[in-house]
Amino acid sequence: MSEDKLADTVETAPAEANAIPNGKGHEEESTASAKTPSAEAGDNPHRTENTEANLPESQEFLSAMEDKKNPRFTDFEGKTSFGMSVFNLGNAIMGSGILGLAYAMANTGVVLFLVLLTVVAVLSSYSIHLLLKSSGIVGIRAYEQLGYRAFGTPGKMAAGIAITLQNIGAMSSYLYIVKYEFPLVIQAFLKVDIPAGEWYLNGNYLVIIVSIAVILPLALMKQLGYLGYTSGFSLSCMVFFLISVIYKKFNTPCPFVDFSFNSTAIALNVSAMNPGGELDPACIPKMANLNSQTAYTIPILAFAFVCHPEVLPIYTELRNPTKKKMQHVANISIAVMYSMYFLAALFGYLTFYGEVEPELLHTYSRIDPYDTLILCVRVAVLIAVTLTVPIVLFPVRRAIQQMVFPNKTFNWPRHIAIAAVLLTFINLLVIFAPNILGIFGVIGATSAPCLIFIFPAVFYIRIVPEEDEPMRSFPKVLAACFAGIGFLFMIMSVSFIIIDWTSGSSQASSGH
Repeated sequence: MSEDKLADTVETAPAEANAIPNGKGHEEESTASAKTPSAEAGDNPHRTENTEANLPESQEFLSAMEDKKNPRFTDFEGKTSFGMSVFNLGNAIMGSGILGLAYAMANTGVVLFLVLLTVVAVLSSYSIHLLLKSSGIVGIRAYEQLGYRAFGTPGKMAAGIAITLQNIGAMSSYLYIVKYEFPLVIQAFLKVDIPAGEWYLNGNYLVIIVSIAVILPLALMKQLGYLGYTSGFSLSCMVFFLISVIYKKFNTPCPFVDFSFNSTAIALNVSAMNPGGELDPACIPKMANLNSQTAYTIPILAFAFVCHPEVLPIYTELRNPTKKKMQHVANISIAVMYSMYFLAALFGYLTFYGEVEPELLHTYSRIDPYDTLILCVRVAVLIAVTLTVPIVLFPVRRAIQQMVFPNKTFNWPRHIAIAAVLLTFINLLVIFAPNILGIFGVIGATSAPCLIFIFPAVFYIRIVPEEDEPMRSFPKVLAACFAGIGFLFMIMSVSFIIIDWTSGSSQASSGH
């Protein structure tokens, strides 16, 4: 996407100079000076795109450095308000991970969960600081290009591959929810107790229909900015989910009885084997709890705060962008999501305790499949995750373009083909993947530490000049420690998951 590359080379320094005091004059000057180039871009977009896109990458950076004197703005650069940027980044953070957090809390205990969540949130904020500082120094607002600036082509490929893996994992988990939840919602609306193999109650067919009818058209948009409207809507759906989880906690008896058990016994459920009396001691929340499933908790939490591929594009579209302003956007988004995550996990856990499932909403349907509120929550979550898929697809397509077609201009057939191939691949993955936890765990354990810890730290160490910060200066030593934490975290998570799988106790491996 060459417009993105054009936007990425926009320098932050002049914008910072223009927007120092909050005097209106400076803002007006900056917008006035922006008008001429954006008008030119509007009159003949291909002219500016071609010159930009056909430059070899080394020259691209030289031209980026020259642009410090004459900043170039594309027609959609710098129009997004502070509040909308918070929504966009919040939506990038808020994934389907929220549905697995109650299960994570059940396997760590309340206090340990809170400690881990806090640590991951603070580290995510620090890593965004490293990314913003690196991009401010070189004037490039694209993750892959930071990799190129730090380590040449291998750096660019590493960043591109990590973003691709991470976001394919995210899209898979979103579509998995569609596959898992959509049939149950239709079943409940039609009051069908036992499906007789109808095609519209088959999750695999429904995923394909949703992908073609909703996700593909949105994914074919030319710019990410057009999807901004879906961010607020997605977030409001998730707020409704949170309110409902809190409300249900006070309306669900503790040793809950399965619907199939307390109605005319249609089929005895797994937990119905435990008589109600035995569940009573399990109604006491555990403050700390370690078991074989704890291995999944750290990757699920790390996955919950990954928004790093989207940070720089959002920075590019921020009005009057400064590092400080974008850091505020990031901190507010992380703080809001942190609160929502903790509340959703806490009340989900306090509703079901040890009985909570990897996918929280499925646990509610065991009590009453026809509960109207939970039905509405399911629809809200389905809408939210479906609308988030195209937003997550954009950075993957961009990474593929940067890796495979680095010097090509924008091209509709290629733009459409990459989206179609990606969606087809993800559909195949979702139809044949064993369990949502397997997706979260494996992807979270490998690509999330790279994007959150390792890449921002090593890019920072390489990009910040030694005359500004020597290798032994405190910021660089801190960044090196940060990268070390990432490596440690990756090795630990992967080894936990491998041990868990080989021992056969994992729910992911048993195709739960």
